[in-house]
Amino acid sequence: DDTTTTTTAATTTTTTRANQLIQNTRSSNKVVGEFLDEIGFYQSITVTEDSPIYQARSKYQDIEVHTSHHYGKILVLDGVTQLTERDADAYNEMMAHMPMMEHMEPKRVLVIGGGDGYVVSEVLKHPSVEHVDHVELDEDVIKVCQTHFSWGKAWDDPRVTLHVTDGAAFARNAPKGYYDVIIQDSSDPFGWDEDGNEFELPSAVLYTKEHLENLYQALSSDGVLNFQTDTYNLPHDLEDAKEWREKLLEIGFESSRYGSLSISSYPTGQFGFLLCKKINGSGPNLAEVERRFDDMVERGLSTTYYQPKFQEGAFLLPLWVDKYLYGTHEQKGSKLNMKNEL
Repeated sequence: DDTTTTTTAATTTTTTRANQLIQNTRSSNKVVGEFLDEIGFYQSITVTEDSPIYQARSKYQDIEVHTSHHYGKILVLDGVTQLTERDADAYNEMMAHMPMMEHMEPKRVLVIGGGDGYVVSEVLKHPSVEHVDHVELDEDVIKVCQTHFSWGKAWDDPRVTLHVTDGAAFARNAPKGYYDVIIQDSSDPFGWDEDGNEFELPSAVLYTKEHLENLYQALSSDGVLNFQTDTYNLPHDLEDAKEWREKLLEIGFESSRYGSLSISSYPTGQFGFLLCKKINGSGPNLAEVERRFDDMVERGLSTTYYQPKFQEGAFLLPLWVDKYLYGTHEQKGSKLNMKNEL
């Protein structure tokens, strides 16, 4: 009928315009974007005409800083967006405060990765913190973020000791039972070439069972571990999350839960982390978390994304994700296939 014809024509026009926009923005080199071949998904952010405002090659990777009218400054490593001024709070506040609030009194903290310094700056908001070891491989990332981002002052705090070295080696030699909280804010372990083939990145060593065992050994008896696990919207990433969770439980953690957060500058707008505890049920109750959070606010150290309710709410997942990660029913294939099997 006429309505169907009109709708189809409008959809075709919209799709054509979208394709033209992608082609135009790509050819003008005024976007930073990422194509996920696994699901055929492309996402980009339009940047200003003077971008990049910084561009260099470190010993390990290409480092760029771009600017956007909406997102502000954008840190890009090897062509992949790491953070933006507008929504970096979502990822970094959750990576820091979720594990910190799961411990009764976190005094000694280890942060692996996170060369931008944002996670460290959030950890320091907790008055119980006496010492933070920050381990970052690429010193150039630190220097760039000290210059271009407001949270680049975190290393000036006397409680922080910066170690420019390999995270796996540091964990291997860390004193046993020393840290109350460990946060692994590392880059992805795998990449994809132009033909859609997976290849291993240097950070892959930070996801091996041996390294996770070293982190477990470095934690105190009631220690908490948090590390990034990417989005559940990519089948491969979800499979990895399940595999890592099972490894962590085998190592000895009594609980390992996938938490979710919303961040528009990351592909698909969703990202995750695994929060692991040596003793399930240890740590403060929600009322105590709210009291500690209120104290942060009163001291002028509030957050903009994190709130205490996330200590429970972040672990509420879509049914198909929940069943895949925790259920006994093994589900393979795409999200659609997973849904059909439920």
